[in-house]
Amino acid sequence: MKSYRHELVFNLPARRGFVNITSKVQDCIKESDVQEGIVLVNSMHISASIFINDHESGLLEDWERWLEKLAPEKPHDQYRHNDTGEDNADAHLKRTIMGREVVVAITGGKLDFGPWEQIFYGEFDGMRRKRVLVKIIGE
Repeated sequence: MKSYRHELVFNLPARRGFVNITSKVQDCIKESDVQEGIVLVNSMHISASIFINDHESGLLEDWERWLEKLAPEKPHDQYRHNDTGEDNADAHLKRTIMGREVVVAITGGKLDFGPWEQIFYGEFDGMRRKRVLVKIIGE
């Protein structure tokens, strides 16, 4: 059994954003030379997310609006976490809603997706360096 580990690094210029990372994950699979197995993709930061969905511009805007309604950034003083001097309590909540990681089957050396599925990195407290782990196990 083969094992492969790689870190993707992101530093988004805005507080929030979504990045389609499907091709980066597929590049890792190619580099690993795993033909049959699984890939785990997980955010290594508590204010960023990894999730699977459709890559459609209207949907990207819908996520942003929906998440901001559920956990609005401001006013910062609405959150106890921000009493510590932080201003990112909303980012922690958004990450919890969108998820920490995804696991996808690898078949024939490719991501074994359903129709329209893509892997996304969701940033909720950006403008600094963050890492995403890609771990591949298989044959």
